[in-house]
Amino acid sequence: MGFQRRRHHHHHDRRWVIPAVPATYALSVAALLLLVVIAFQSLLSPPLPDHPSFPHPRRPNHHSLLLKNPVELQRNVVGADTFRVPSGGGSPVSDLWDSKQAKYFYGCSNASSEFPKAETIIQPNRYLMIATSGGLNQQRTGITDAVVAARILNVTLVVPKLDEKSFWKDASDFAEIFDVDWFISSLSKDVKIIKQLPKKGGKRIGTPYTMRVPRKCTPKCYETRVLPVLLKKHIVQLTKFDYRLSNKLEIDLQKLRCRVNYHALRFTDPIQEMGEGLIHRMKAKSKHFIALHLRFEPDMLAFSGCYYGGGEKERTELGAIRKRWKTLHTSNPDKERKHGKCPLTPEEVGLVLRALGFGKDVHIYVASGEVYGGEETLAPLKALFPNFHSKETLARKEELAPFAGFSSRMAALDFIVCDGSDVFVTNNNGNMARMLAGRRRYFGHKRTIRPNAKKLYSLFLNRTSMTWDAFASKVRTYQKGFMGEPKEVRPGRGEFHENPSTCICENSKEASGITSRIEPKVEIRNGKGYSSSRETTENLPSDEESDWRDLDYGENTPLGSLPSGTDQEHDLLIRSEVPDLEEMLSD
Repeated sequence: MGFQRRRHHHHHDRRWVIPAVPATYALSVAALLLLVVIAFQSLLSPPLPDHPSFPHPRRPNHHSLLLKNPVELQRNVVGADTFRVPSGGGSPVSDLWDSKQAKYFYGCSNASSEFPKAETIIQPNRYLMIATSGGLNQQRTGITDAVVAARILNVTLVVPKLDEKSFWKDASDFAEIFDVDWFISSLSKDVKIIKQLPKKGGKRIGTPYTMRVPRKCTPKCYETRVLPVLLKKHIVQLTKFDYRLSNKLEIDLQKLRCRVNYHALRFTDPIQEMGEGLIHRMKAKSKHFIALHLRFEPDMLAFSGCYYGGGEKERTELGAIRKRWKTLHTSNPDKERKHGKCPLTPEEVGLVLRALGFGKDVHIYVASGEVYGGEETLAPLKALFPNFHSKETLARKEELAPFAGFSSRMAALDFIVCDGSDVFVTNNNGNMARMLAGRRRYFGHKRTIRPNAKKLYSLFLNRTSMTWDAFASKVRTYQKGFMGEPKEVRPGRGEFHENPSTCICENSKEASGITSRIEPKVEIRNGKGYSSSRETTENLPSDEESDWRDLDYGENTPLGSLPSGTDQEHDLLIRSEVPDLEEMLSD
């Protein structure tokens, strides 16, 4: 009965009795249910690699520099799990800081016995005036070639006039940047140079006839175009004088170029002393240091037509700047980059240096104008090389005050430090890079690294699909021939200011075992001493090539700042400095 009553009572109340189960079993079931919910939600969400904060492991964005948040740096640099960037160096290259072969080569620019003294060939009452163009380094090419042009014409050269109306509005004259007395005296045997036109009765002897010669004008070109005008007008001024002299000249004229560029053009004492002081401060921080010329300024990027993955914002910003050059052709960013015509991003430069063996402890001096993207763009490079310096960080504000208002004097300080560095890294091939590369070759082949942008393009595109060791090995392979070694560039190849091969001699016995990275050259020498060779060197600008690398935009401003002024003033200033592109391309 009791049993029946219990059964009846249970049925009547309709109560469910849950059997007892172990606690661990209950927890397992709950965890399983949670996983099912998460899995269901993931099906409704986009895959993680497609999220804008994460680079796709199979389709990495090789332009992933322009970060929206510096926190993304670690993901951006490291990429896939297999691509882990070490903090240390330890490259297998034993001569990372210098070239062991450099000691066999030296600069030699003395005139031959067949080169007549200036006093025996100068035509009286014939004066050549020169108005240079562009920034400091572009003007330096004009000054150097002006001396040679005067020698070709056998006339007196008036100290060249610097460009005071360029984008950077530097009103410095020649004597405020260069030691003018040394310039005149050191070249007295080659060319007669005077500071200004002579006066007669208290007035200038005449008014100069203004004209312009084509780019790459040969000696014959000067004799047929300029000399007849000089004979008639007595005073001629050549305007926009940059790259207005042929790259290939008679040997003695090439050596004269070297005497001007490497010996006669000295900076004034205040500039030289400040520059050497900055070098001393870098050396006090570390035994060796790298100087890096970034070339990543907005104007330069706009002119180049390159694209760096910044989306519509970047296209709009750089496109607006690009419109200021009315005659620019429509750009193909991918084509430009594949052909190695785009500068590397700061992050990519940092990865190349780490792959070559430079560790996190290396000190870097950065010479640059305003970097596009600002601190976010520089963040990956600073993470790789935190010992990051510039003239603004090394010197007190009051020390830089005498130079700060003059872009060319500030550029001269960068020039001196870069020249005095153990390793100079050029991000592609602008005017400053060319001038310094040639100077460093002439004075002992100091290590000069130029990224092989054409080969590195595909490597950066696929970097997250390989291990760091594989990436680093390929970088070292691609950089052979781009490290500033002797004979890595054939004589006559590229701008003479970049590769002054005529002015570099070798101790033939010791250097006999050194071979170029290229096939043996076939050199032909004609009766006038011109030399030429069949060239196959890739990724070097040709004699007639004109592009953004010929310009000085952004070389001279402090890191992270632009000249002050309204957008309209900025626009007018840019237009006032823009070279005549149609002329550049047609000459």
